[in-house]
Amino acid sequence: MSVIPCTKNLALRSKIEEYADVLKAEAHTLGTHGLGKGEFYASGLFRGAIERIRGQFAATMSEKREFVRNVLDHLVAQSHIVEWESAGESNRHDYTVGLRSGHTAVIELKGCLDGNNTTIYERPAHAEEFVIWSVCTNASADPRHNVWSGIHTRLSADIIERKQQVDGLIVWDAMCGSVGRPCPKVLHGRGPGGGPGRLTQVGDLWLPPPCLYVFAATVPSPRNNPHPPVQKLDGIELLHAFHQCFMGHDDEVNYVDIAVAHQGSDTVRTTTVRRGGNVQKASLPTAIRRK
Repeated sequence: MSVIPCTKNLALRSKIEEYADVLKAEAHTLGTHGLGKGEFYASGLFRGAIERIRGQFAATMSEKREFVRNVLDHLVAQSHIVEWESAGESNRHDYTVGLRSGHTAVIELKGCLDGNNTTIYERPAHAEEFVIWSVCTNASADPRHNVWSGIHTRLSADIIERKQQVDGLIVWDAMCGSVGRPCPKVLHGRGPGGGPGRLTQVGDLWLPPPCLYVFAATVPSPRNNPHPPVQKLDGIELLHAFHQCFMGHDDEVNYVDIAVAHQGSDTVRTTTVRRGGNVQKASLPTAIRRK
């Protein structure tokens, strides 16, 4: 049982650690800095270069946005959505999507979900559906840790505390189905429609079905709405479009149940993720710590 079917690639993680050790030991032999070994490591040149590279990777969103753009274009081409547009830098959300019903969905793009950036968003007034999309391009990241951290530690508390309704979550990026992050949906076929036949070509990528998470239609409240029912997949048109377009199976959809209560002086929430009718992960009652 797990909050998401895939796991981090332990073999790749081992290779990354091995390469990092070699790089640290031999960095002084690279480049034309003209420093001896001792001078090189004492100068801070190596550490500065690593921090610069780290910052460049963290700051750039161009590859992530290209992936999202290609996926949304594919959804339009296959008539699963009508149109989409970037919301621009001045907004606290990233994309507006015109749905076939005439409704409007709004997407907030996030990274790996395990950081405080996950809770920086605003559901705009015109959003009839509000969905967060996690694009995590770090091959060494642990998707199970990140997704649970995002859903329980951050989003469940934020939804309750700020009364910011989130209808759904998409966890899907260019790493999915790659050597760095093998996808069980493709590795273990289940008859017709299973296995490699479930890959969809989007640009230069062949993508497995996305991981989808369905939330409640209302915000939990200890007094008035302590345990709102989770929506159905077809009640969130954008998630349903992803599910149909990219060959998802109904028993792969995740349903996020959030209950809230008062426990002494604390407000506590309990988060449960179900998939295929089974509980995949559940929390104990966890206090919401005010910022």
